[in-house]
Amino acid sequence: MKRPMRLIDRLLAMSQLQKQFVVLAVDMALALIATWLAYSLRLERYHYPYNGEQLAVYGITAVLFVPIFIRFGLYRAIFRYSGIASLRAVAQAVCLYGLILFSLLVALRLPGVPRSLGIMQPLLFWGFVSFSRIVASQLLLKHLNLVETARRPTMIYGAGNAGAQAASSLTMSGQSLIVGFLDDDAAKQGKRLNGLKVHAPSDIPRLIERHGVTDILLALPGAPLARRRAIVASLEPFNIRVRSIPEFSKLAIGQATFSDMEDLRIDELLERQPLAEPIDARTMGLRTVLVTGAGGSIGSELCRQLLATGIDHLVMVDHNEFGLYRIHAEISELITRNELASAVTAHLASVRDRSRMDDIVRLHRPDALYHAAAYKHVPLIENDPLEGVTNNIIGTMNTADVARANGVGRFVLISTDKAVRPTNVMGATKRMAEMTVQALADETTGTGGTVFSMVRFGNVLDSSGSVVPLFRRQIREGGPITVTDPDVTRYFMTIPEAVSLVLQAGQMATGGEVFVLDMGEPVKIINLARRMIRLSGRTERTDDNPGGDIEISTIGLRPGEKLYEELLIGENPLPTANPSILKAHEKFLAWETLKSVLDRLAAAAECNDEAACAAILSEHVSGYVRTGPCTDAASKAAQ
Repeated sequence: MKRPMRLIDRLLAMSQLQKQFVVLAVDMALALIATWLAYSLRLERYHYPYNGEQLAVYGITAVLFVPIFIRFGLYRAIFRYSGIASLRAVAQAVCLYGLILFSLLVALRLPGVPRSLGIMQPLLFWGFVSFSRIVASQLLLKHLNLVETARRPTMIYGAGNAGAQAASSLTMSGQSLIVGFLDDDAAKQGKRLNGLKVHAPSDIPRLIERHGVTDILLALPGAPLARRRAIVASLEPFNIRVRSIPEFSKLAIGQATFSDMEDLRIDELLERQPLAEPIDARTMGLRTVLVTGAGGSIGSELCRQLLATGIDHLVMVDHNEFGLYRIHAEISELITRNELASAVTAHLASVRDRSRMDDIVRLHRPDALYHAAAYKHVPLIENDPLEGVTNNIIGTMNTADVARANGVGRFVLISTDKAVRPTNVMGATKRMAEMTVQALADETTGTGGTVFSMVRFGNVLDSSGSVVPLFRRQIREGGPITVTDPDVTRYFMTIPEAVSLVLQAGQMATGGEVFVLDMGEPVKIINLARRMIRLSGRTERTDDNPGGDIEISTIGLRPGEKLYEELLIGENPLPTANPSILKAHEKFLAWETLKSVLDRLAAAAECNDEAACAAILSEHVSGYVRTGPCTDAASKAAQ
């Protein structure tokens, strides 16, 4: 038994081209054997002298099938994926081959070659080829079963077409040991799919005990998000790894296969309903839109959703070369694939350069400008505060003023909950950026000029620097998961939710509004970490459970961080037409007064005077207090 297994290992180690030549050689041998057997059965003897015409038939049958089999893709498939579809393709190819062979024999009328050979040989050849595929598939399965102990017992949630294809693909590839299906549909329960029983979800505890199930794969790519979340929540108590097959969109364009297993999506981890409905493209009415910070997490999603509204021209600006390259390539591919009439232009530029921004806005004359360019990572800006001042404040002033000067219809600033009574430089700079937009809005209200507004929201999950990708990496590496404080809470929203609400808020603005997104209830970070541990099939290591898999380590709040974030400075926000969007009342300085403050800030930043910048921010940003240069606090925290 060891020799065949070694042979299979050697075959599997071959390149794809080498495997194809081996299979082609085997098929040629089978064609010759089928020809000899067809002659033998028709002439009722096994040994006889061949004339030249009879020998020529061997040559014909040995090569005639080759282009046909290639055309039907029989050498693209691998035996481990052989199934009904593969055998059907073999039958179709051999039928065409038999028809051509029979027609040739009838037309050529070769002496000593019976025309019935054109029927018998293809039938025998089909049987030999099909049998060889089945045998090869079973040998591979047996070979894979020898290493079955290394595979994780897995159940597939969803006994539909997607579940069946995922089971076949995973079984044949040897990635998982599929022990059954789960499905909510009572009509499917108790039946068999791919030879495996379909169970009710209530059977999970018994199945875990019986089969040692360690993984559950969600094969529900078309299911509503609410149902997927409910299923994830029901599986959480079992401490088994929960993953998903890719979305239909990825499967349809070949970006993924049914055997690809993905971590749970971010929106499946949230324990609440989505806050935003998809944006209605008809309500936008925009032709040319400019997005700054287009390569970032929010900016890139803005670009995707704006493209989906059917705008004529998307202009993307970012000073991060790779980020801009990546989103430009993605948007260009979407336009080509979906045959859209939209155009896209990418500009490598910084919002700190007012002249450059003026040139870009003058060139494209956008109807709307979404300003998402900002530095947002609290510890980094705490260590280099002047970068936050110049990029977040001066950059916003430049972009907003350029928009006003060039008659841009709408200007929307993307802001953050960290701007509310900030304890860090980043939040203070974002609040000052908000005040800049408020002051400009006050200047232009009633003049028919640019409609300025801003949208403030909390943390977006899966953005750059978000805790979820960090926790996933730490879980993969065996821990520990690092949490700043057991009591720290944050508002969370998915990137698509936040951007959809931003677009809707921007459209309802009349000038000067500070829109606040309803982020739902704040989430304890440590609870999110524990949920991710359980859904990865691990257990938390604690004093009560020293044998657990992943430890949660408390590292303390970083400089400038709060235990909890707020969304409002004032009280009694006003509702809007969208229940997920509120309007806040926030005080600001008149433009004439604020402009002199901004000029002082710019001058202090130009002179690298951190203390002066900190003093100006402390004076004008409600709730912000600095006791000294930011780098002092950061350097002490690092010691």
